[in-house]
Amino acid sequence: MEIVEFEPRYAEAFRTLNEAWISRDFTLEAKDREVLEDPQGKIIDPGGRIFIALQDGRPVGCVALIRMADGGYEVAKMTVSEAARGSGLGRRLMERCIEAGREAGAPRLYLETNSGLAPALGLYRAMGFRDLAPTDTEYARCDVWMERPL
Repeated sequence: MEIVEFEPRYAEAFRTLNEAWISRDFTLEAKDREVLEDPQGKIIDPGGRIFIALQDGRPVGCVALIRMADGGYEVAKMTVSEAARGSGLGRRLMERCIEAGREAGAPRLYLETNSGLAPALGLYRAMGFRDLAPTDTEYARCDVWMERPL
């Protein structure tokens, strides 16, 4: 497997990979649609990054780093296809996020998630994320807030 930077040709895969996991467990929300329909404008252009995981040239996972006002990055839209789960790809994607955050001199990585996503929570905690107090969010499904200092 290979992890590459986002290119416009991966926009559809970024959208479909995320729609698949969100729709399986939750409702696709307005903020999801906004970001998934325009990753270049909503993530890349304001200073963020998207990483795409490829297996045999085919996208099987992704993660976004959305630039925050404090210079940190929000880890968002992280998913691995059903076929690639259990391969360690989620960990590799998160390692790439940590590396990218450090390269950029970011003070922290931040994320919002749901308490029902036990494998994801386990990964985040294993990668050094700690729980935060609840705060305002645009996502109805969010009930867990975390950060990892860099």
